[in-house]
Amino acid sequence: MIPWLSDDRPFPPAEQALVHPNGLLAAGGNLSVSRLLEAYHGGIFPWFNPGEPILWWCPDPRMVLIPREFIVSHSLAKALRRRRFEVRCDSVFEQVMRGCAAPRARNRILQAGTWIGEDMISAYCRLHSLGYAHSVEIWQDDKLVGGLYGVSIGRMFFGESMFSAVSNASKVALAYLSRQLERWGFGLIDCQMSTSHLASLGAREIPRSEFLAKLQELIHYAPVTDWKFDPDLFT
Repeated sequence: MIPWLSDDRPFPPAEQALVHPNGLLAAGGNLSVSRLLEAYHGGIFPWFNPGEPILWWCPDPRMVLIPREFIVSHSLAKALRRRRFEVRCDSVFEQVMRGCAAPRARNRILQAGTWIGEDMISAYCRLHSLGYAHSVEIWQDDKLVGGLYGVSIGRMFFGESMFSAVSNASKVALAYLSRQLERWGFGLIDCQMSTSHLASLGAREIPRSEFLAKLQELIHYAPVTDWKFDPDLFT
């Protein structure tokens, strides 16, 4: 059994999360700004289907990407050199979330699915308005063709979802994000759970205990307040 959260009940220790399903920690509560920030400070994230109770997760092991370890494949390097895309930050955050919510292959760092309902969109747009949630957007011919979004606290980035409407768009978004976060001194991108796609880009699993220890170090740095990519990231 997992605990049911009232609006003011704190999360249980992450070590109490279930083994099967991996990382399920609690249910209930709400998606208020304070509850979401409490969750991310503890390495916990929400993941549930619309119309169902909110489920909170902290899996073991944890999939992470160290920004300097991002792998630029031959095909991705070619796409970056051709500069077919324009990369922006935070200009259409809600539109990126809706792109991630659309049913398409690999539209979620965890797995594909339309788990991003209206409640989630409203909650993360509130985080975005307060400077915690950010989007990386890939544009082609003035059309949004891919991107990703997540939450930034201190020098820690929690990746939530990504999507591509054309080949390599989400990979370009993650390449730019990784390179810029490395310059800003970010230590980890949280990818939540393991996928072969993320592993091919350099992500790897670490024990939950190691993840939580690193998290507590990184979240206490001063936040980055000006989310703009350097123009020379891939020159």
